[in-house]
Parts: sequence; C-alpha cells; structure tokens
Amino acid sequence: MIRIILDTNVFVSAIFWKGAPYHILEAWQEHKIKLVFSEEILEEYIRVGTILAKKYKELDLFSMIDLLTIYGELCFPVTLETAISRDPDDDKFLACALGARCNLIVSGDKDLLDISGYVCDS
Repeated sequence: MIRIILDTNVFVSAIFWKGAPYHILEAWQEHKIKLVFSEEILEEYIRVGTILAKKYKELDLFSMIDLLTIYGELCFPVTLETAISRDPDDDKFLACALGARCNLIVSGDKDLLDISGYVCDS
C-alpha cells in the first residue's frame, strides 16, 4: 500500500473543497493509500483547520482529523541536523517522511516541491 504525507494545504483543501486533493481522501477511504502524519503535522492541521472552520461553519474538519488519528499512521520524525527547506516550517513534513521511510509528500508548496531526492545520512 502506498503511504503518503499530505502537506497542510492539500489536507485542508481535500476537506473543504472538491478537486484533486479530495480524490486523495477518497483513495484513503477506499484503502488504496495510507496517510502518514506526525504529532507536529497533526497540530498544524488542527490549527489551520480551526481558522478555516470559523469562516466555513458548515464544514466539519474535526471528524476527518478524528478519522486520521484512528486510521492514519502516526510516525516519529527524525531530528534534522539542519534546515532542508527554504521555509523551515516545511521541514516537519520531510522529517516525518524520513522517520516513516515514506517516499511521497503531496504538496502544492513551492518550497517543498523544489526539494527532490533528499536522502538522510543516518
């Protein structure tokens, strides 16, 4: 089974709007993929989701987060010695991918998209 990490913009977009990110959650629901996350990623999903939920009251982000914590895969990220991304806030996704030995991060974030083939020395 393919194990993937969703950048916050993709996770939240999948919940709030239809489109390609939504199809990722459909594939997860159909057990075609496994979503991998860390505590730090989950905290960011909740923080961003809380902000958006105030604006879009009809959407329920937290039921999806509950499902993620039950059916997703919690990983323990590696400790990065130095920043990898131009945006250090994005390093949590890389640390999670390395800790989980997960080869795929789905993102629309240019700083993450510009990183390709990073390999941890440890």
